[in-house]
Amino acid sequence: MSKSAPVRTPTDLTSSVAGGIGASPQRPDGNLKVRGEFAYASDLWHEDMIWGATLRSPHPYARIRSIDITEALKVPGVYAVLTHSDVPGKNLYGLEHPDQPVLAVDVVRYQGEPVALVGADHPETARRAMERIAVDYEVLEPVVDMEDAAHGRGTPLHPGGNLVRHVPIRHGDQQVTAEVVVTGEYEVGMQDQAFLGPESGLAVPGEDGGIDLYVATQWLHVDQKQVAQALGLPLDKVRLTLSGVGGAFGGREDLSMQVHASLLALHTGKPVKMVYNRLESFYGHVHRHPAKLYYEHGADRDGRLVYVKCRIYLDGGAYASSTPAVVANAATLGVGPYDVPNATVDCWGVYTNNPPCGAMRGFGAVQAGFAYESQMDKLAAAVGLDPVEVRIRNAMHEGSLMPTGQVVDSAAPVAELLRRVKDKPLPPVNRTEPVDIREMPGGASNTTHGEGVVRGIGYAVGIKNVCFSEGYDDFSTARVRVQVIGGELSALAHTAACEVGQGLVTIMQQIVRTELGVERVTIAPMDTTIGNGGSTSASRQTYVTGGAVRSACQTVRGRLFELAARKLGVDAVGLSLHGGKLVSDLHGVLADLVDVLGDDVVDETVEWRHRATESLDPVTGQGNAHVQYGFAAHRAVVDVDVELGLVKVVELDCAQDVGKALNPEAVLGQIQGGSAQGLGLAVMEEIQTSGGKIRNPSFTDYLIPTVLDMPPMSIDVLELADPHAPYGIRGVGEPPTISSTPAIVAAIRAATGLALTRAPVRPEHITGT
Repeated sequence: MSKSAPVRTPTDLTSSVAGGIGASPQRPDGNLKVRGEFAYASDLWHEDMIWGATLRSPHPYARIRSIDITEALKVPGVYAVLTHSDVPGKNLYGLEHPDQPVLAVDVVRYQGEPVALVGADHPETARRAMERIAVDYEVLEPVVDMEDAAHGRGTPLHPGGNLVRHVPIRHGDQQVTAEVVVTGEYEVGMQDQAFLGPESGLAVPGEDGGIDLYVATQWLHVDQKQVAQALGLPLDKVRLTLSGVGGAFGGREDLSMQVHASLLALHTGKPVKMVYNRLESFYGHVHRHPAKLYYEHGADRDGRLVYVKCRIYLDGGAYASSTPAVVANAATLGVGPYDVPNATVDCWGVYTNNPPCGAMRGFGAVQAGFAYESQMDKLAAAVGLDPVEVRIRNAMHEGSLMPTGQVVDSAAPVAELLRRVKDKPLPPVNRTEPVDIREMPGGASNTTHGEGVVRGIGYAVGIKNVCFSEGYDDFSTARVRVQVIGGELSALAHTAACEVGQGLVTIMQQIVRTELGVERVTIAPMDTTIGNGGSTSASRQTYVTGGAVRSACQTVRGRLFELAARKLGVDAVGLSLHGGKLVSDLHGVLADLVDVLGDDVVDETVEWRHRATESLDPVTGQGNAHVQYGFAAHRAVVDVDVELGLVKVVELDCAQDVGKALNPEAVLGQIQGGSAQGLGLAVMEEIQTSGGKIRNPSFTDYLIPTVLDMPPMSIDVLELADPHAPYGIRGVGEPPTISSTPAIVAAIRAATGLALTRAPVRPEHITGT
């Protein structure tokens, strides 16, 4: 159903060992996951362990008058009931700003905020004990409007008010006018990461008074720091090991049960396991920021952009999480992958009493992308151009200037990506006879046999930054060891970079095989005994941790050459490794590396950093804020039942530049997965809230695409190397999420003739009922 069409490969990286860079070796965790034998964090078990549970606020905003735990402590099998007064260290944590209580003190700011903890011999015992905790709340009127919060209207929820961050971008002439002007108001709903593996982990008290925490997370070291501060312990007494992660997509960057399980473990002296059910998972992690966006595009009569003006509001919910960085992304990428000589952008991220929002795949660029691509379709209609042509006329390219003043100094094949998706063959309109209802909107629900079904085609292209930005010290640590085990050459790679299902363990093996020519490569468990690996987010791990592993391998290789030079009496210059053999440029094969290495062990640890970025100017938004940009384009073909408001995505084709496909099959998987999440946001996925309360916290009412919803995808993979990146790679995971949503909505507009300014598109938006 999907195919790769490699276009240009600037470098031909071939490994002398099978399964190196450019190959698609079998994932070491693949068979276990398919067979249901992989151990996820929820499968953890320890002798004599007890179970932890969290009592959460039923109110979005309330004052806590009192908490009485007396009756809960009387329940047989209960080992501990803890409140904020039992937190030995700092009772505030946060990914970027420490503004969130470990356990609420005098106020709760969102529905689901943790108030108390229970440790018991069984989950059911813990549940019954929680029901006996008496919390006296004074319910307050919640702040739920993001625009009011941005402009100082409504109750301040935090000491500094409700504004988390405002990022202005001022580029070019701020007073310029244009012949053609199109405006639009857009809205993007709150999307959930919807990972299938719920939050879970096991905290084991250590003999040294510390804690060993086994947890599904995206960033071991930032968890370690926050847990240590809450427990009042030094870092070396808080040890984290990554457990099996059942998906993440940004939702595991913030703490969930980490501190809670550790508190209970230290208090009781027993190992404590915590596993959220699906309801609690919806309350227990951040979501994608809902957004309101106001855009104005000015162009000449030929459709070339003169200016873009926009105001973007992002609802961060009760606590900051990663809202400051999401705001910066939405602002700096807010005009899209286009040459815009003049831009005025303002983006606000705010506190409300809605559910906390933070990182999710696409990270601010998704919300902006829906608006600016909708605007480009409006502009095309206004000047009488094809939607693809108007985009190509304005497409940025290598050498283009971002609205921040940053030069795009590597490939930016925006026009080529658009041409590729447009030139793909379209699926036939004629349907099978008799009609296969699975091909119709509504599918197996048998709502139509083709009556009232109209086809539409839509296009979109997007831009996403890769890696951390704005001067953040973004690095990863890697250790590589080479030795002879059982007469066979063996390599070990160790990092703290989290494997969350994206295939990082496979990529690290491929890099080691390529750089050292060693077939047997073991990946050590990811933990905090090694230096920081950074977050598995921002499409950064293959770039940054891959760069660290490569650098460590290069250092190991140099040590091996020095060792060989001493043992064999040759010059280290001109030596290389091929298939486990030491080769000289002058003398050919010198020896097997196994024989040269003998009982010696070569072990090197390095920190690796990409090129530096810088902070944005707080007034103009100018600055080289980003490391790299990624681009993807989609064409969507949809069938819409205009009478019932049902949508069937018939085909979703994509073209994306990945720099270099280190693992071609994994690249396709990332593009397919990102497109699936974009499809979900386009037509079905939304956490619906009312007065700050979640109305649909379950997979019964929060819908995600299944295999029956995903259409065929024809995928073109361009490989235009970035000269600044290891192997020329470009982050892959996020760009397809950005352009898939607006392409699908554009196709629905084409089928219905409706404006459709909100995502996801609901049936009532189409039928008007």
